[in-house]
Amino acid sequence: MLHCGYGFIIYLFPGLAKIILLGIMASFTFVIIDRKNKGNEALMAAAYIAGGEVFFRQTSAVFFYETGKYAVIIFLVIGMFFKGASSKTVPFWIYLLILFPGVVMVTFTMSYDFEFRKQVAFNLAGPVCLGVSALYCYYKKIKKEDFQRVFLMLLMPIIAQAIYLLFYTPSLDDVRISFSGNYAATGGFGPNQISTVMGLGIFLLTTRLFTIKSFKINIIDSLLLFMVGYRAVVSFSRGGVITAILCIIAFLIFYYYKQSSVSVQKLNFKIIGILLIFFSTWVFTSLETQGLIGNRYTNRNALGQVEDDISTGRVELIETELTAFYHHPITGIGVGKGKEYREEQLGIGIASHNELSRLLAEHGILGVFALCILIFVPITFWFKFKNNYYFLAFVTFWFMTINHSAMRIALPGFVYGLALLYIVDEKKNTVHRKRLAGQ
Repeated sequence: MLHCGYGFIIYLFPGLAKIILLGIMASFTFVIIDRKNKGNEALMAAAYIAGGEVFFRQTSAVFFYETGKYAVIIFLVIGMFFKGASSKTVPFWIYLLILFPGVVMVTFTMSYDFEFRKQVAFNLAGPVCLGVSALYCYYKKIKKEDFQRVFLMLLMPIIAQAIYLLFYTPSLDDVRISFSGNYAATGGFGPNQISTVMGLGIFLLTTRLFTIKSFKINIIDSLLLFMVGYRAVVSFSRGGVITAILCIIAFLIFYYYKQSSVSVQKLNFKIIGILLIFFSTWVFTSLETQGLIGNRYTNRNALGQVEDDISTGRVELIETELTAFYHHPITGIGVGKGKEYREEQLGIGIASHNELSRLLAEHGILGVFALCILIFVPITFWFKFKNNYYFLAFVTFWFMTINHSAMRIALPGFVYGLALLYIVDEKKNTVHRKRLAGQ
């Protein structure tokens, strides 16, 4: 209710956005320092900022564009000051070091008009945020209850944003729908980023329907799922919605595996209920858009004609970055140079939408090493413990998001870090100790 009110108040009084965000960040800082991060308060603060970053940008609450990423980094660094990091985090220290030779390289390749500070900050803040999140989370033990609180912190600002959008665009009857991204339904802000955070909201609310055993809470979450799902779909940006569906499937694969035969039957009924919510959301959105949303997801234009490029130009962007890597395989072209390179090759200056090809183009062979660390370290961690049934879903969210939206926001990097947590179920451990004592 507090966050529903938060979204409504910002809609009524936009000028309060900066003041409220300052209050939130100051409160988090005080709590972390006061409690010395004993309950992973730093991780919860970082989760809240990561979940709300797009909302803060949209409502002009931030003082500069990358405020969200910097805040996530600062909170986690403060947290590590109190609790430290695992001695096994060496691969991620190497990953962070790998990022900086590209900064030196761009000083040799940049043009006179190149905005050094702006471009370097824009392209490095996301990867550094990922690195710091991984340093904090890798081999970090966290109670199952605290892990759920982190989820709640991610979700709350997304709910506030959905409420804000509900009042901003209550109906699509009088707005013009754009197939490249429906700005009219996203409060005039980037549909790609709105779709990404709403997609995460879909995933979080869906998993809560499986993991929280409370009928009242399940009803509330179902209503919120309909609202957040509608906002994700009506953005006309497909990336976040498709990512959400893949993450839910990935979650269910491991969640099913850990359930008893009796629990599986109950699980099947819940899946049917969730499918009904998804179907209702789709039908409602289709009616609101007069069937145009179906055209968008079947790669057709407003006239129903099939479009040639399903990626909406992203393939061409990737091709230029792979070409840059081919011509500069050792050193790369330098951090932030990709946009300028594209302008030279294609005549259009547009930032990368794919973090994988950007790493290769701008960092060269070091980018290959960075990708190897990001892919193989989590896989090794998973095969060793297999105690986090969110692991595959988190990695899927990271991988899919950076492939359609690069690392424009902190969310994919932060969620990547969550996949590396070691979740402790104290109830199971307590039962186990009692049995040993009885024996």
